[in-house]
Amino acid sequence: MHPIFESLAQLKRREFLGRSGLGLGAAALGTLLGGSAGAAEAAGPASAPSPATLPVDPLARRKPHFKARAKNVIYLHMIGGPSQLDLFENKPELIKRDGEKCPEELTKGKRFAFIGDKLTLAGSTFKFAKHGQGGVELSELLPNLARVADKICVLKSVHTEEINHAPAQMFLHTGFGRGNRPSVGSWVTYGLGSESADLPAYVVMLSGPLGGAGTSLWSAGFLPSVYQGIQFRAGGDAVLFLSNPAGVGGADRRRLLDAVGKLNRERLSTVGDPEIATRISQYEMAFRMQSSVPELMEIKGETAETLELYGATPGKASFANNCLLARRLVERGSRIVELYDADWDHHGSLSTRLPGKTKDVDRAMAGLVEDLDRRGLLDETLVVWGSEFGRTPLRQGADGDGTATKPGRDHHKDAYCMWMAGGGVRGGITYGQTDDFGFNVAADGVHVHDLNATILHLLGLDHERLTYKYQGREFRLTDVEGHVLEKILA
Repeated sequence: MHPIFESLAQLKRREFLGRSGLGLGAAALGTLLGGSAGAAEAAGPASAPSPATLPVDPLARRKPHFKARAKNVIYLHMIGGPSQLDLFENKPELIKRDGEKCPEELTKGKRFAFIGDKLTLAGSTFKFAKHGQGGVELSELLPNLARVADKICVLKSVHTEEINHAPAQMFLHTGFGRGNRPSVGSWVTYGLGSESADLPAYVVMLSGPLGGAGTSLWSAGFLPSVYQGIQFRAGGDAVLFLSNPAGVGGADRRRLLDAVGKLNRERLSTVGDPEIATRISQYEMAFRMQSSVPELMEIKGETAETLELYGATPGKASFANNCLLARRLVERGSRIVELYDADWDHHGSLSTRLPGKTKDVDRAMAGLVEDLDRRGLLDETLVVWGSEFGRTPLRQGADGDGTATKPGRDHHKDAYCMWMAGGGVRGGITYGQTDDFGFNVAADGVHVHDLNATILHLLGLDHERLTYKYQGREFRLTDVEGHVLEKILA
C-alpha cells in the first residue's frame, strides 16, 4: 500500500470504536459518509493517525521508484478489435492461400468466439508498403500514420487470455478479466499523483458508444475512489454538474465548500477514512475546474494549421477533437488521458467498414504524434494505441459462414498488434513476430502483463513494487507476471 494511506487506512475496528467514543453510531455514520471497512482494514494494524499529519491531497505529486522516461500517457483504445491483418501484418502466404480451407493443425485447440465450422483462410485485400528509415510496414488504410512511421514502435506479437470483448477489455486495462480491479490509469495516479492542481489526473473521453466493460475500464476498483478516471463529455457541461445551480454564485459555493470542508476534516481526523480525504480533494478540484475546464474545452483558439493537422472541428464531437483535447490536457498536467473509439468489431463487411473506421482515426492519431513532437512533448508523453484483441486469419460472415459474400473476421486473442510512440520508446521499429498465417506468436511474444509492466516502467514505476494490500493479499496491475520489454526502450 502507498505510504499516503498507511496512516489513514489501518485503524483496527476495536480501536476505531473506542477512539471515536460513539460506538456503533459512529460506524453507521461512517458508512453514510461513504467509508469502506474493507479499505480501512486492507493493510493490517497500525497506530491511529495524528490529526496534524492527515493528508488532505491524496493526489499530491509523488516521486517515482526510479528516473522516469515519460511523465504522461495518452492511451487510444479502439473498442472492438481492429484487424491487425489488414493494418499492420502483411502476410503474403495467407494472401496467396486466400479462400482455401484452413489446415486443421493451425486451429487445433484454438478458441473462437462466433465463427462456424467452415474455416476458410482470409488474406487481406489491402496493399502494404514500408515507410520511414526503419521500414515499418503499414496498410494503405493508414497513409497519415505512415508519415510518422519513424516515431512509432509496432508490437506485432501481443496476446491476451480473454476471447470476448468485456472480459478482454478489463484484462487489458486491469490485468484481470473480471470487475473490481483498478484500471491502469488508476494505478498510475495512485503511484505518481497529479501534475495539475486544476484538472483531473486521469481523464476519459469517448467517441461513440461505451465498450462492453462499461465504466469499469476506468474504475479505481479497490483503490480509494480518488484514483478513478473522470469522464469528459462532448456536449453540455464537460463534467456532469460542473456548473453552479441557478441562483448560486461563485462566492456562495466557496462559503459552502469551506463549511463542508471543515466538517469533513474533523471527521477525517477522527476515523482516518481515505474516502473522506478523497471527498475533500474532489470538492476542491471541482471548484477549480469550473474555471479550468471551459478554457480547456474551447479548441477554437488553436491555430487553423493545428486544427487541420488533427482534422478537428470546434464544437463537434469526434475522435479528432478528443485527440487535440488530449494534447491540451497533458500540456496542463493531466497524468493519463484515455480515448475510447467505438465500432471496430467487424464480423462482417470488413472491406467497407474498416476503411471507414481508419478514416475516422488515422489523421487524428498521426496529428497527435506530430503535434506532441513539434511542441517538445513527445519525449515525455507515451502514446499507446491498441485494443482488447485482434481478428482471425479466417473469413467470417455475419452468420459465421466462411463463404459469405461480405465477410469479416472473428475475435483473435493469440496474436495481434498495438503500437507505442514517445515517452522513452524507440521509434521506427517493429517488435515480435507471428507465423506465416498470423495465428500464433513466433518470436518475442508480448503478453498484456508485459505491456502494462512496460508502461509503468516508462513512468518510473516498478510493476512489482506498485502494490496495494486488499483482503489480505498484495495486488498489482500485472498480477504475478509481466516483464518489461527492454528491447523497445530508447
